[in-house]
Amino acid sequence: MRDWIGHLVVLGLGTSGVAAAEWGLSRSAEGVNVTVIDSGSGEAVAARAQELRVRGAEVFLGCDRVEYGDLIVASPGIRPSSALMASARELDVPLISEIELAYRLSEATWVAITGTNGKTTVTALVTHVLCEAGFVAEAAGNIGPAAVRVACELGGAGIVVAEVSSFQMVLADTFHPRVAALLNITPDHIDYHGSLEAYAAEKAKVFAHQVPGDTAVIDIDDPGSAVYADRVAARGITVCRVSRMRATEGGAYLRGEMLVLEEHGEEHDLVEVDSLGIRGDHNVSNALAAAACARAAGAGIEAIRAGLVSFRPIEHRLESTGIVGGVEYFNDSKATNPDAVLKALTAFGSRPLVVLLGGRNKGVDMHPLAHAVAERARGVVLFGEAAAEFSEAFDGLGVRAERTEGLSDAVTRAREIAKPGSVVVLSPGCTSFDEFSGYEERGRRFKELVAGMRDER
Repeated sequence: MRDWIGHLVVLGLGTSGVAAAEWGLSRSAEGVNVTVIDSGSGEAVAARAQELRVRGAEVFLGCDRVEYGDLIVASPGIRPSSALMASARELDVPLISEIELAYRLSEATWVAITGTNGKTTVTALVTHVLCEAGFVAEAAGNIGPAAVRVACELGGAGIVVAEVSSFQMVLADTFHPRVAALLNITPDHIDYHGSLEAYAAEKAKVFAHQVPGDTAVIDIDDPGSAVYADRVAARGITVCRVSRMRATEGGAYLRGEMLVLEEHGEEHDLVEVDSLGIRGDHNVSNALAAAACARAAGAGIEAIRAGLVSFRPIEHRLESTGIVGGVEYFNDSKATNPDAVLKALTAFGSRPLVVLLGGRNKGVDMHPLAHAVAERARGVVLFGEAAAEFSEAFDGLGVRAERTEGLSDAVTRAREIAKPGSVVVLSPGCTSFDEFSGYEERGRRFKELVAGMRDER
Protein backbone atom coordinates (compact mmCIF):
# COMPACT_ATOMS: atom_id res chain seq x y z
CA MET A 1 0.00 0.00 0.00
CA ARG A 2 2.88 2.40 0.70
CA ASP A 3 4.01 2.01 -2.91
CA TRP A 4 0.49 2.32 -4.32
CA ILE A 5 -0.06 4.91 -7.08
CA GLY A 6 -3.45 5.58 -8.63
CA HIS A 7 -6.72 7.46 -8.28
CA LEU A 8 -7.97 7.52 -4.68
CA VAL A 9 -11.67 8.24 -4.15
CA VAL A 10 -12.82 9.09 -0.63
CA LEU A 11 -16.51 8.89 0.28
CA GLY A 12 -17.51 11.24 3.08
CA LEU A 13 -15.98 14.36 4.58
CA GLY A 14 -16.02 13.36 8.23
CA THR A 15 -12.90 12.98 10.35
CA SER A 16 -11.85 9.68 8.80
CA GLY A 17 -12.63 10.81 5.26
CA VAL A 18 -10.56 13.97 5.59
CA ALA A 19 -7.66 11.97 7.02
CA ALA A 20 -7.77 9.48 4.13
CA ALA A 21 -7.89 12.32 1.62
CA GLU A 22 -4.94 14.06 3.28
CA TRP A 23 -2.92 10.85 3.10
CA GLY A 24 -3.58 10.67 -0.64
CA LEU A 25 -2.71 14.34 -1.11
CA SER A 26 0.58 13.83 0.73
CA ARG A 27 1.56 11.51 -2.10
CA SER A 28 0.44 13.67 -5.01
CA ALA A 29 4.04 14.19 -6.13
CA GLU A 30 4.27 10.42 -6.59
CA GLY A 31 1.27 10.33 -8.89
CA VAL A 32 -1.64 9.82 -6.50
CA ASN A 33 -4.80 11.74 -7.47
CA VAL A 34 -7.55 12.37 -4.93
CA THR A 35 -11.30 12.80 -5.40
CA VAL A 36 -13.65 13.31 -2.48
CA ILE A 37 -17.43 12.85 -2.70
CA ASP A 38 -19.98 13.72 -0.03
CA SER A 39 -23.74 13.58 -0.44
CA GLY A 40 -24.11 16.43 2.06
CA SER A 41 -23.70 20.13 1.44
CA GLY A 42 -23.81 21.89 4.82
CA GLU A 43 -21.59 24.73 5.96
CA ALA A 44 -19.13 22.52 7.86
CA VAL A 45 -18.83 20.10 4.94
CA ALA A 46 -18.29 22.98 2.50
CA ALA A 47 -15.47 24.39 4.66
CA ARG A 48 -13.67 21.02 4.73
CA ALA A 49 -14.19 20.67 0.99
CA GLN A 50 -12.58 24.03 0.32
CA GLU A 51 -9.55 23.19 2.42
CA LEU A 52 -8.99 20.00 0.43
CA ARG A 53 -9.53 21.76 -2.91
CA VAL A 54 -6.81 24.26 -2.02
CA ARG A 55 -4.47 21.33 -1.49
CA GLY A 56 -5.30 19.81 -4.86
CA ALA A 57 -8.22 17.46 -4.31
CA GLU A 58 -11.23 17.27 -6.59
CA VAL A 59 -14.31 17.54 -4.35
CA PHE A 60 -17.98 16.98 -5.18
CA LEU A 61 -20.73 17.88 -2.71
CA GLY A 62 -24.38 16.89 -2.87
CA CYS A 63 -23.35 13.96 -5.05
CA ASP A 64 -24.54 10.37 -4.67
CA ARG A 65 -22.58 8.60 -7.38
CA VAL A 66 -18.97 7.49 -7.97
CA GLU A 67 -17.94 7.46 -11.63
CA TYR A 68 -14.30 6.32 -11.48
CA GLY A 69 -11.42 5.40 -9.19
CA ASP A 70 -8.73 2.80 -8.54
CA LEU A 71 -9.20 2.62 -4.76
CA ILE A 72 -12.27 3.77 -2.82
CA VAL A 73 -12.18 4.52 0.91
CA ALA A 74 -15.63 4.88 2.46
CA SER A 75 -16.37 6.72 5.69
CA PRO A 76 -18.20 4.62 8.30
CA GLY A 77 -21.30 6.81 8.37
CA ILE A 78 -22.28 5.99 4.78
CA ARG A 79 -24.95 3.31 4.77
CA PRO A 80 -24.26 0.16 2.73
CA SER A 81 -27.69 0.59 1.14
CA SER A 82 -27.05 4.17 -0.05
CA ALA A 83 -26.90 5.11 -3.72
CA LEU A 84 -23.32 6.32 -3.23
CA MET A 85 -22.18 2.93 -1.91
CA ALA A 86 -24.13 1.07 -4.58
CA SER A 87 -22.36 3.01 -7.34
CA ALA A 88 -18.99 2.40 -5.66
CA ARG A 89 -19.59 -1.36 -5.73
CA GLU A 90 -20.52 -1.21 -9.41
CA LEU A 91 -16.99 -0.07 -10.30
CA ASP A 92 -15.50 -3.39 -9.18
CA VAL A 93 -12.39 -1.77 -7.63
CA PRO A 94 -11.11 -2.18 -4.06
CA LEU A 95 -13.61 -0.63 -1.63
CA ILE A 96 -12.31 -0.39 1.95
CA SER A 97 -12.83 1.47 5.21
CA GLU A 98 -10.48 4.04 6.69
CA ILE A 99 -9.48 1.61 9.45
CA GLU A 100 -8.51 -0.92 6.76
CA LEU A 101 -6.46 1.71 4.94
CA ALA A 102 -4.72 2.63 8.21
CA TYR A 103 -3.90 -1.00 8.92
CA ARG A 104 -2.42 -1.50 5.45
CA LEU A 105 -0.25 1.59 5.89
CA SER A 106 0.93 0.72 9.37
CA GLU A 107 4.07 -1.02 10.61
CA ALA A 108 2.90 -0.96 14.24
CA THR A 109 1.24 -3.65 16.34
CA TRP A 110 -2.54 -3.28 16.56
CA VAL A 111 -4.87 -3.78 19.50
CA ALA A 112 -8.53 -3.53 18.47
CA ILE A 113 -11.47 -2.97 20.81
CA THR A 114 -15.07 -3.44 19.72
CA GLY A 115 -18.47 -4.02 21.30
CA THR A 116 -21.75 -2.19 21.62
CA ASN A 117 -20.73 -0.38 24.79
CA GLY A 118 -17.55 0.28 26.73
CA LYS A 119 -15.14 0.33 23.81
CA THR A 120 -14.15 3.97 24.21
CA THR A 121 -13.39 3.50 27.91
CA VAL A 122 -11.47 0.26 27.28
CA THR A 123 -9.53 1.78 24.38
CA ALA A 124 -8.51 4.77 26.50
CA LEU A 125 -7.65 2.54 29.47
CA VAL A 126 -5.54 0.11 27.42
CA THR A 127 -3.64 3.04 25.91
CA HIS A 128 -3.12 4.53 29.38
CA VAL A 129 -1.82 1.26 30.82
CA LEU A 130 0.52 0.61 27.88
CA CYS A 131 1.98 4.10 28.20
CA GLU A 132 2.38 3.45 31.95
CA ALA A 133 4.33 0.33 30.95
CA GLY A 134 6.68 2.37 28.76
CA PHE A 135 5.26 1.56 25.32
CA VAL A 136 4.67 4.13 22.61
CA ALA A 137 0.93 3.62 22.31
CA GLU A 138 -1.74 5.83 20.76
CA ALA A 139 -5.51 5.54 20.66
CA ALA A 140 -7.17 5.83 17.28
CA GLY A 141 -10.35 5.11 15.36
CA ASN A 142 -13.53 6.36 16.99
CA ILE A 143 -11.42 7.83 19.80
CA GLY A 144 -8.67 10.39 19.30
CA PRO A 145 -7.23 11.13 15.87
CA ALA A 146 -8.20 9.23 12.74
CA ALA A 147 -6.49 5.86 12.44
CA VAL A 148 -4.73 6.84 9.20
CA ARG A 149 -2.97 9.72 10.93
CA VAL A 150 -1.82 7.55 13.82
CA ALA A 151 -0.75 4.71 11.52
CA CYS A 152 1.43 7.00 9.43
CA GLU A 153 3.12 8.53 12.48
CA LEU A 154 3.87 5.43 14.57
CA GLY A 155 6.84 3.28 13.66
CA GLY A 156 7.16 -0.46 13.92
CA ALA A 157 7.84 -0.30 17.66
CA GLY A 158 4.57 1.52 18.39
CA ILE A 159 1.16 0.15 19.29
CA VAL A 160 -2.08 1.40 17.76
CA VAL A 161 -5.01 0.89 20.14
CA ALA A 162 -8.07 1.20 17.93
CA GLU A 163 -11.69 1.63 18.91
CA VAL A 164 -13.39 -0.20 16.05
CA SER A 165 -17.06 0.16 15.16
CA SER A 166 -19.24 -2.26 13.24
CA PHE A 167 -19.41 0.35 10.45
CA GLN A 168 -15.64 0.22 10.01
CA MET A 169 -15.53 -3.58 9.98
CA VAL A 170 -18.00 -3.84 7.09
CA LEU A 171 -15.23 -2.89 4.66
CA ALA A 172 -12.18 -4.33 6.45
CA ASP A 173 -10.91 -7.35 4.54
CA THR A 174 -7.31 -7.84 5.80
CA PHE A 175 -7.45 -6.10 9.20
CA HIS A 176 -5.39 -8.21 11.62
CA PRO A 177 -5.01 -6.98 15.20
CA ARG A 178 -2.64 -9.08 17.30
CA VAL A 179 -4.92 -8.43 20.28
CA ALA A 180 -8.67 -8.04 19.73
CA ALA A 181 -11.43 -7.55 22.29
CA LEU A 182 -15.19 -8.09 21.98
CA LEU A 183 -16.91 -6.57 25.01
CA ASN A 184 -20.60 -7.13 24.35
CA ILE A 185 -23.26 -7.26 21.65
CA THR A 186 -26.68 -5.76 22.32
CA PRO A 187 -29.24 -4.21 19.92
CA ASP A 188 -27.81 -1.12 18.24
CA HIS A 189 -27.52 0.32 14.72
CA ILE A 190 -30.25 -2.00 13.48
CA ASP A 191 -31.29 0.75 11.06
CA TYR A 192 -27.80 0.56 9.49
CA HIS A 193 -27.13 -3.19 9.42
CA GLY A 194 -30.68 -4.44 8.96
CA SER A 195 -30.70 -7.00 11.79
CA LEU A 196 -29.04 -7.84 15.09
CA GLU A 197 -27.48 -10.90 13.47
CA ALA A 198 -25.83 -8.82 10.74
CA TYR A 199 -24.62 -6.30 13.31
CA ALA A 200 -23.09 -9.06 15.46
CA ALA A 201 -21.38 -10.62 12.45
CA GLU A 202 -19.63 -7.36 11.63
CA LYS A 203 -18.45 -6.97 15.23
CA ALA A 204 -17.05 -10.51 15.26
CA LYS A 205 -15.01 -9.79 12.12
CA VAL A 206 -12.43 -8.25 14.47
CA PHE A 207 -11.20 -11.86 14.97
CA ALA A 208 -11.46 -12.91 11.31
CA HIS A 209 -7.75 -12.67 10.44
CA GLN A 210 -6.24 -13.61 13.78
CA VAL A 211 -3.96 -16.65 13.87
CA PRO A 212 -2.43 -18.87 16.57
CA GLY A 213 -0.20 -16.67 18.73
CA ASP A 214 -2.74 -13.83 18.71
CA THR A 215 -5.07 -13.08 21.62
CA ALA A 216 -8.83 -12.60 21.69
CA VAL A 217 -10.32 -11.00 24.81
CA ILE A 218 -14.02 -11.84 25.11
CA ASP A 219 -16.51 -10.93 27.83
CA ILE A 220 -18.43 -14.12 28.59
CA ASP A 221 -20.93 -12.48 30.95
CA ASP A 222 -22.61 -10.95 27.91
CA PRO A 223 -24.58 -13.56 25.90
CA GLY A 224 -23.99 -11.74 22.63
CA SER A 225 -20.21 -11.86 22.88
CA ALA A 226 -19.90 -15.11 24.87
CA VAL A 227 -20.93 -17.28 21.90
CA TYR A 228 -17.71 -16.37 20.09
CA ALA A 229 -15.27 -17.54 22.78
CA ASP A 230 -15.28 -21.23 21.89
CA ARG A 231 -15.50 -20.51 18.15
CA VAL A 232 -12.39 -18.37 18.20
CA ALA A 233 -10.50 -20.74 20.53
CA ALA A 234 -11.22 -23.63 18.14
CA ARG A 235 -9.00 -21.85 15.58
CA GLY A 236 -5.99 -22.04 17.91
CA ILE A 237 -6.20 -18.42 19.01
CA THR A 238 -5.53 -17.68 22.69
CA VAL A 239 -8.83 -16.61 24.25
CA CYS A 240 -8.87 -14.66 27.50
CA ARG A 241 -12.38 -14.91 28.91
CA VAL A 242 -13.49 -11.91 30.96
CA SER A 243 -16.09 -12.34 33.72
CA ARG A 244 -17.29 -10.63 36.86
CA MET A 245 -19.32 -13.75 37.69
CA ARG A 246 -16.84 -16.64 37.66
CA ALA A 247 -13.18 -17.53 37.52
CA THR A 248 -11.92 -18.87 34.17
CA GLU A 249 -8.71 -20.60 33.24
CA GLY A 250 -6.40 -18.08 31.57
CA GLY A 251 -8.99 -15.39 32.13
CA ALA A 252 -9.61 -12.03 33.80
CA TYR A 253 -12.16 -12.11 36.58
CA LEU A 254 -13.36 -10.84 39.92
CA ARG A 255 -12.53 -12.74 43.12
CA GLY A 256 -14.54 -11.04 45.81
CA GLU A 257 -13.62 -7.37 45.34
CA MET A 258 -10.25 -8.12 43.72
CA LEU A 259 -9.60 -7.91 39.97
CA VAL A 260 -7.52 -10.91 38.94
CA LEU A 261 -5.57 -12.09 35.89
CA GLU A 262 -4.88 -15.83 35.69
CA GLU A 263 -1.93 -17.16 33.69
CA HIS A 264 -0.80 -20.79 33.52
CA GLY A 265 -2.47 -21.58 36.83
CA GLU A 266 -1.09 -18.54 38.65
CA GLU A 267 -3.39 -15.76 39.85
CA HIS A 268 -2.15 -12.18 39.67
CA ASP A 269 -4.07 -9.89 42.03
CA LEU A 270 -4.44 -6.50 40.39
CA VAL A 271 -6.49 -3.94 42.34
CA GLU A 272 -9.69 -3.86 44.36
CA VAL A 273 -12.88 -2.50 42.83
CA ASP A 274 -12.88 0.55 45.12
CA SER A 275 -9.42 1.52 43.83
CA LEU A 276 -10.74 2.06 40.31
CA GLY A 277 -11.37 5.64 39.23
CA ILE A 278 -14.32 4.55 37.07
CA ARG A 279 -17.62 3.54 38.63
CA GLY A 280 -20.32 0.96 37.95
CA ASP A 281 -20.40 -2.80 37.40
CA HIS A 282 -19.84 -2.34 33.69
CA ASN A 283 -16.60 -0.50 34.38
CA VAL A 284 -15.34 -3.42 36.44
CA SER A 285 -15.82 -5.52 33.31
CA ASN A 286 -14.15 -2.81 31.24
CA ALA A 287 -11.16 -2.72 33.60
CA LEU A 288 -10.78 -6.50 33.43
CA ALA A 289 -10.90 -6.44 29.63
CA ALA A 290 -8.39 -3.60 29.48
CA ALA A 291 -6.01 -5.39 31.83
CA ALA A 292 -6.21 -8.52 29.68
CA CYS A 293 -5.56 -6.57 26.47
CA ALA A 294 -2.62 -4.68 27.96
CA ARG A 295 -1.11 -7.89 29.30
CA ALA A 296 -1.44 -9.60 25.92
CA ALA A 297 0.27 -6.58 24.34
CA GLY A 298 3.24 -6.92 26.70
CA ALA A 299 2.47 -4.81 29.79
CA GLY A 300 3.83 -5.98 33.15
CA ILE A 301 1.60 -6.65 36.13
CA GLU A 302 2.90 -3.67 38.14
CA ALA A 303 2.23 -1.29 35.23
CA ILE A 304 -1.28 -2.70 34.89
CA ARG A 305 -1.92 -2.12 38.58
CA ALA A 306 -0.64 1.44 38.41
CA GLY A 307 -2.60 2.21 35.24
CA LEU A 308 -5.89 0.87 36.61
CA VAL A 309 -5.59 3.05 39.70
CA SER A 310 -4.49 6.25 37.95
CA PHE A 311 -6.99 6.16 35.07
CA ARG A 312 -9.90 8.59 35.25
CA PRO A 313 -13.27 8.65 33.43
CA ILE A 314 -13.26 9.85 29.84
CA GLU A 315 -15.32 12.82 28.75
CA HIS A 316 -19.02 12.16 28.11
CA ARG A 317 -19.04 8.76 29.88
CA LEU A 318 -20.44 9.01 33.42
CA GLU A 319 -18.48 12.23 33.81
CA SER A 320 -19.28 14.21 36.94
CA THR A 321 -19.95 17.80 35.91
CA GLY A 322 -20.57 19.38 39.28
CA ILE A 323 -22.99 19.80 42.18
CA VAL A 324 -25.72 22.44 42.13
CA GLY A 325 -28.08 22.85 45.07
CA GLY A 326 -26.97 19.55 46.55
CA VAL A 327 -27.69 17.68 43.31
CA GLU A 328 -24.81 16.02 41.41
CA TYR A 329 -24.96 16.12 37.60
CA PHE A 330 -23.39 13.48 35.34
CA ASN A 331 -22.69 13.73 31.62
CA ASP A 332 -23.22 10.31 30.01
CA SER A 333 -23.91 11.65 26.53
CA LYS A 334 -21.99 8.78 24.93
CA ALA A 335 -24.75 6.41 26.08
CA THR A 336 -26.39 6.33 22.63
CA ASN A 337 -28.21 3.00 23.02
CA PRO A 338 -30.39 1.35 25.69
CA ASP A 339 -27.73 -1.05 26.96
CA ALA A 340 -25.40 1.86 27.79
CA VAL A 341 -28.18 3.43 29.87
CA LEU A 342 -28.77 0.14 31.70
CA LYS A 343 -25.10 0.10 32.67
CA ALA A 344 -25.27 3.69 33.87
CA LEU A 345 -28.15 2.80 36.20
CA THR A 346 -25.77 0.61 38.22
CA ALA A 347 -23.24 3.39 38.85
CA PHE A 348 -24.95 5.37 41.61
CA GLY A 349 -25.78 2.88 44.33
CA SER A 350 -29.09 3.75 46.00
CA ARG A 351 -28.91 7.51 45.42
CA PRO A 352 -32.17 9.00 44.08
CA LEU A 353 -31.91 9.32 40.32
CA VAL A 354 -33.38 11.59 37.63
CA VAL A 355 -32.61 10.36 34.12
CA LEU A 356 -32.62 12.44 30.92
CA LEU A 357 -33.57 10.32 27.88
CA GLY A 358 -33.97 11.36 24.24
CA GLY A 359 -32.52 12.21 20.89
CA ARG A 360 -32.99 10.17 17.72
CA ASN A 361 -33.75 6.45 17.97
CA LYS A 362 -31.84 3.95 15.80
CA GLY A 363 -34.66 1.49 15.29
CA VAL A 364 -34.48 -0.03 18.79
CA ASP A 365 -37.49 -1.04 20.92
CA MET A 366 -37.43 1.27 23.95
CA HIS A 367 -39.97 -0.60 26.10
CA PRO A 368 -37.40 -2.81 27.94
CA LEU A 369 -35.32 0.26 28.74
CA ALA A 370 -38.37 2.13 30.03
CA HIS A 371 -39.17 -0.74 32.41
CA ALA A 372 -35.60 -0.78 33.77
CA VAL A 373 -35.45 3.00 34.23
CA ALA A 374 -38.89 3.03 35.89
CA GLU A 375 -37.65 0.53 38.50
CA ARG A 376 -34.58 2.63 39.37
CA ALA A 377 -35.34 6.32 38.76
CA ARG A 378 -37.34 8.76 40.84
CA GLY A 379 -37.95 10.91 37.80
CA VAL A 380 -37.50 10.85 34.02
CA VAL A 381 -37.24 13.78 31.61
CA LEU A 382 -37.70 13.14 27.88
CA PHE A 383 -36.47 15.34 25.03
CA GLY A 384 -35.86 15.36 21.29
CA GLU A 385 -37.35 13.33 18.44
CA ALA A 386 -37.72 10.18 20.53
CA ALA A 387 -39.66 11.90 23.34
CA ALA A 388 -43.06 10.73 22.10
CA GLU A 389 -41.81 7.17 21.62
CA PHE A 390 -40.30 7.14 25.11
CA SER A 391 -43.47 8.64 26.58
CA GLU A 392 -45.53 5.77 25.16
CA ALA A 393 -43.04 3.24 26.53
CA PHE A 394 -43.27 4.72 30.05
CA ASP A 395 -47.08 4.84 30.03
CA GLY A 396 -48.47 2.96 33.02
CA LEU A 397 -45.09 2.16 34.60
CA GLY A 398 -45.65 4.29 37.68
CA VAL A 399 -42.83 6.76 37.23
CA ARG A 400 -43.29 10.38 36.22
CA ALA A 401 -41.88 10.82 32.68
CA GLU A 402 -42.12 14.40 31.51
CA ARG A 403 -41.70 15.53 27.89
CA THR A 404 -39.72 18.64 26.95
CA GLU A 405 -38.66 20.15 23.63
CA GLY A 406 -34.87 19.98 23.75
CA LEU A 407 -31.89 19.40 25.99
CA SER A 408 -31.94 22.87 27.53
CA ASP A 409 -35.57 22.51 28.60
CA ALA A 410 -34.85 18.98 29.86
CA VAL A 411 -32.04 20.18 32.13
CA THR A 412 -34.24 22.96 33.51
CA ARG A 413 -37.04 20.51 34.28
CA ALA A 414 -34.63 18.00 35.85
CA ARG A 415 -33.34 20.73 38.16
CA GLU A 416 -36.91 21.39 39.31
CA ILE A 417 -37.57 17.70 39.98
CA ALA A 418 -34.30 16.72 41.68
CA LYS A 419 -33.94 16.98 45.46
CA PRO A 420 -30.68 17.57 47.40
CA GLY A 421 -28.67 14.35 47.63
CA SER A 422 -29.93 13.02 44.31
CA VAL A 423 -28.27 12.57 40.92
CA VAL A 424 -29.26 13.93 37.51
CA VAL A 425 -27.72 11.95 34.67
CA LEU A 426 -27.86 12.69 30.96
CA SER A 427 -27.85 9.12 29.62
CA PRO A 428 -29.94 9.56 26.47
CA GLY A 429 -30.14 6.06 24.96
CA CYS A 430 -30.29 7.63 21.48
CA THR A 431 -28.07 9.42 18.99
CA SER A 432 -27.85 13.19 19.11
CA PHE A 433 -28.42 13.94 15.44
CA ASP A 434 -31.84 15.53 15.89
CA GLU A 435 -30.36 18.50 17.78
CA PHE A 436 -26.56 18.17 17.71
CA SER A 437 -23.72 17.12 15.42
CA GLY A 438 -22.69 14.29 17.73
CA TYR A 439 -22.70 13.07 21.32
CA GLU A 440 -19.67 15.27 22.03
CA GLU A 441 -21.54 18.47 21.20
CA ARG A 442 -24.53 17.26 23.21
CA GLY A 443 -22.32 16.48 26.20
CA ARG A 444 -20.54 19.82 26.02
CA ARG A 445 -23.88 21.61 25.86
CA PHE A 446 -25.07 19.71 28.94
CA LYS A 447 -21.95 20.76 30.84
CA GLU A 448 -22.47 24.36 29.78
CA LEU A 449 -26.04 24.26 31.10
CA VAL A 450 -24.88 22.82 34.42
CA ALA A 451 -22.12 25.45 34.67
CA GLY A 452 -24.72 28.12 33.96
CA MET A 453 -26.79 26.91 36.90
CA ARG A 454 -23.74 27.16 39.19
CA ASP A 455 -23.11 30.71 38.00
CA GLU A 456 -26.69 31.71 38.86
CA ARG A 457 -26.17 30.87 42.53
